[in-house]
Amino acid sequence: MVEDRSPCAAFQNQMKIVFRTDSSMDIGTGHVMRCMTLAEELKKKKADISYICCEHKGNMIGFIKQKGYTVHSLPSSIDMEEDARLTRKILEDETAYYDWIIIDHYGIDASWETPLRKFAKKIMVIDDLANRRHDCNILLDQNYSGNRKRYNGLVPEHCIQLLGPEYALLRPQFREARENLRERDGGVKKILVFMGGADPTNETGKVLKALNLLNRDDIAIAVVIGASNPFKNELEILTKRMPNTACYFQVENMAELMAHVDLCLGASGSTTWERCCLGLPSIVMILADNQKDIAEELEKEGVVVNLGWHEDVTEMDIRNAVENLLADSDKRRSMGLKGKIMVDGNGAIRVIEKMIFLTEAVSA
Repeated sequence: MVEDRSPCAAFQNQMKIVFRTDSSMDIGTGHVMRCMTLAEELKKKKADISYICCEHKGNMIGFIKQKGYTVHSLPSSIDMEEDARLTRKILEDETAYYDWIIIDHYGIDASWETPLRKFAKKIMVIDDLANRRHDCNILLDQNYSGNRKRYNGLVPEHCIQLLGPEYALLRPQFREARENLRERDGGVKKILVFMGGADPTNETGKVLKALNLLNRDDIAIAVVIGASNPFKNELEILTKRMPNTACYFQVENMAELMAHVDLCLGASGSTTWERCCLGLPSIVMILADNQKDIAEELEKEGVVVNLGWHEDVTEMDIRNAVENLLADSDKRRSMGLKGKIMVDGNGAIRVIEKMIFLTEAVSA
């Protein structure tokens, strides 16, 4: 039998990996969802995966468990010092040494990470703020930025920096949908609305009211409402009053939905890269500080129309932006093409290849 020397072969020894990430009404769902994307790819390589998460209001611990993973829960009202202490206690109680600790959390920095090194061979940090020091072997920032040196001085010199949308953590369904993607003919027959998994300020409702002002019964609307959205009930009532409008809750087939629409109104978060991968032209709003650079950089590149901070955006602003883009098929086509060039859907595979490279280097 020929020995399998492919990158995937390294995982046949069942690597042990733990994710530290959170979700809530305020935090949103993006951290958990991009970790889940990586976890699902790692699971295919026989990795043993668990999570450590706080029990914040609106958390996704139930969702993670439904996916078949063990979740160690932390209390919601603790500071980072206590968080680190309790995490160390969880890892101390485990019988096996971890190959990787993967952290996706804006509240965690090197002061949390360094003491955890004795429990794992390697640490990977998923970040996009570049505003604090990290003690890690891999730093992953999937956002687009003209500053390729933004983490210099914030991570050790030996740290491998994986920067840019080529490393965007997208589920396999987006690669598959991209391969079978229909060519958009320039018309707009269907619009998708998705303002993130939480949407605590109900931008979804604002967008729907703006679209209603268009009086375009010839355009269908698909609305996706995340599991942590506190306005689910009233949004469902609103969509029932609007003609040719369908409402979807915490969908599993987002790639399919995106592939069958012609325009999207959304938040400028991690879903941005999903839209780019499928060449979906988008009008975006900034809902959080970490979305600002994405929206501004991609607008400069002609990938999105950026309306700015959500609190400054009115229903009429949204209506006018949609109307303008509906009238410009060349711009829509250009936006979609530029997005597809930027993101090819293979980011998670590239990240895992780097993880395997470092794991093999340790074992050698």
